[in-house]
Amino acid sequence: MVTRVKRMALVETPESAPRYELRVRGHRPGDTEYEIWQMPSAATPQITSATRIAGLRGRNLELVEHRVLKRLGSAGIKLGPSRRRERHGYALTEDLALTLGLLFRVLAPMRSRGNMRAVAEGIEAMGREEAAYWLGMAMHRRHPRRVLTALRCLLTEPRTRRRDEQ
Repeated sequence: MVTRVKRMALVETPESAPRYELRVRGHRPGDTEYEIWQMPSAATPQITSATRIAGLRGRNLELVEHRVLKRLGSAGIKLGPSRRRERHGYALTEDLALTLGLLFRVLAPMRSRGNMRAVAEGIEAMGREEAAYWLGMAMHRRHPRRVLTALRCLLTEPRTRRRDEQ
């Protein structure tokens, strides 16, 4: 029995859609930085130059890098080894940019590995509209840290007191 393999053509985003880019920069061996940028397009006339959405580097990136690479791989983006001081740019779809931007913004100040895992799983489970809502709130509110703290509280388990502490 012969199986047919159908190849789907790459879907081009229309000119009226917002454009996003993932910029990858290697600082040292094992120290890579990922940044999400929104590029000027016809859909966003208020943006005249590239605007940084979010970025992640160091220990926090190492903890979720496998998740990020998996998402990028499913979108057809294969990251090669990054050389020192060399930057690479990759075009992203809007859905992927929203999810990764939100993930990077929320995880950047966090320290607890368990909470970081819970937040990453919660963001991966979000739909497009929910991720866009939270990222928009984090970017355009007067106090974005409060928005990000609220999201972290919603996505992590509350601590329960031990009986000894009561």
